[in-house]
Amino acid sequence: MSIAPKIVQYCGICTMPLEYCEFSGTQEKCKLWLKEKDEKLYDEIYGVNAVTAGMEKSSLDDENPEKKDRTIVKDKSAKLEAKLEREIKKKMASRVVIKRIERTKRKSVTTIFGLEVFGVDLKKAAKMFANRFACGSSVAKNNQGQDEIVVQGDFSDELYKIILTNWPNVPEENIDRVEEKKKKKGSDS
Repeated sequence: MSIAPKIVQYCGICTMPLEYCEFSGTQEKCKLWLKEKDEKLYDEIYGVNAVTAGMEKSSLDDENPEKKDRTIVKDKSAKLEAKLEREIKKKMASRVVIKRIERTKRKSVTTIFGLEVFGVDLKKAAKMFANRFACGSSVAKNNQGQDEIVVQGDFSDELYKIILTNWPNVPEENIDRVEEKKKKKGSDS
């Protein structure tokens, strides 16, 4: 006796099974996606018959706690959706700065700031840069107390290309390259 495996369909928006979209916080977008993709399945899940089939006994004079729960879930999902929108806007407004800082004589250091906003693990990135360029690379705090990657050497052009190839979620127009030269001391002799 063999049991056929159950086929689970996943949402294209929240990537959860279709029955759990209401808990994702993007329920309205999920509904629109499902309606465009499969009208029959949409009616099966969100149609009037599907909603009324789940209700056993509902009277007008009694308060329906299930209805309260639904409004709370809708309020929470709207808040979560607004939060996701804010995060996306923040991500699109933030910048990744690749700065070349001149040290003594002909030595220089390259710092990368702002990658963590795009979901990049800074420690893994620093290790990858160290292996790629055979140099020292670490995560350190800058003057503002925020994390940045410090790579020993002048690799600003190569780092720009590596960031674009390894992390496609970092937009090219959000990457800035800056060069900071060391101030020379005036000589009186």
